[in-house]
Amino acid sequence: MLTSVRSLLAATVLAGAALAATPAMAQDDEETPVVTITGNVSLVTDYRFRGIGLSGGDPAIQGGLTATTSPGIYVGAWASSIDDGGTGFYGEMELDVFAGWAGEVTDGVGVDVGALYYLYPTNDFGPSDVIEFYAKVKPTIGPVALTLGIAYAPEQDSLAGFDNIYASADAAIAIPDTPLTFTGHLGYTDGDFMTYTGDGTAFDWSVGASVTVLGGLSIGVSYVGVESSDPRISGFDDDTVVGSLGFSF
Repeated sequence: MLTSVRSLLAATVLAGAALAATPAMAQDDEETPVVTITGNVSLVTDYRFRGIGLSGGDPAIQGGLTATTSPGIYVGAWASSIDDGGTGFYGEMELDVFAGWAGEVTDGVGVDVGALYYLYPTNDFGPSDVIEFYAKVKPTIGPVALTLGIAYAPEQDSLAGFDNIYASADAAIAIPDTPLTFTGHLGYTDGDFMTYTGDGTAFDWSVGASVTVLGGLSIGVSYVGVESSDPRISGFDDDTVVGSLGFSF
């Protein structure tokens, strides 16, 4: 989703200069699309959200679509099958809708800000939908792509009237001249959104690797863990290995 503001401005200047010298048909052929649609579909052996199992330890099918404009504004939706959230609270489907802006503020440093609404359409337990606002800084250093994020969910009924803060750090290291990428993640929650500890705080973590083949096909494996002490989700908070098969387009 990263769009270079500097590159966009340069392209605009060049396009303006070309108007006087290029036939109309050639202009149309070379114009950058106003909106770009991207998507993904994947199968995972266990859907883990911030370390908590939401598919009952069973495989989950997932997929989404995102529309991005040339200035970097985007909207999209993503969905996953779940199994009562592993807790009996969330039903059988998660649907996330989101919108925001992503771009490059300087060479090698991107930002991403927006809002995400977690919906659980088949839930009949009680209020469960959550809205969350997020901001991310994405510096790239050689083959290492970092993402430092903060997400805030304000007070709402689904959080029992409390708010929630989630801080995260992610790293992806692409091995040059190979299709292999290593990833690492560390997250910290303070609040009532997917937190199952006595004091309402928890760390989650993961390390993994993936291989991209045939263009958009990826195969990955991750080791995932989370702090938890709630017997209601016993078995859905154990450290586990998650495999994935996905395709992006």
